[in-house]
Amino acid sequence: MKKIFLASFLLLMALGVSAQKMAYVDTEYILKHIPDYKSSLTQIEGLSKQYQKEVDEVFKEVDAMYKAYQADQVLLTDDMRRRRENDIIEKEKAAKELQRQKFGPEGDLFQTRTKLLKPIQEKVSSTIAEVAKNKYIDFVFDKSSESTMMIYASANYDISNDVIIRLGFKPGTLVK
Repeated sequence: MKKIFLASFLLLMALGVSAQKMAYVDTEYILKHIPDYKSSLTQIEGLSKQYQKEVDEVFKEVDAMYKAYQADQVLLTDDMRRRRENDIIEKEKAAKELQRQKFGPEGDLFQTRTKLLKPIQEKVSSTIAEVAKNKYIDFVFDKSSESTMMIYASANYDISNDVIIRLGFKPGTLVK
């Protein structure tokens, strides 16, 4: 009797494990179907070209200043030479600062990209979660990302709090 009960229990456990449903999406493919996404990318690309042109102009000025300095170098006094060198260095610093302001991690292009694309990505993500819940899917992976990324996971399978408790800490109390 115990053997039958144990076998039944193991069979039910195996069925429970196999009942987890997984799916995948191709977000790249999905995004290609959204007109707002395409127009946002076009707008970002145009802005990027405009910014690059501005930065290139400033670097051309630095290059022209340097070439003029090299041509005049033998005719300049030490004081004039130092002044021109400092002007070139300052202009180059300004060019690099402009480049950082436009293309840096917190630059204008990054902020514009975030402003335009984040709402679209959030809408796609929430729609994926909604579809997953409606179809009783527990995990959804993105096949278009380089490292297969999980986009949705049912909260029933989150064992983070169990791990925190096992480590001897209280869930919800974050270290400050």
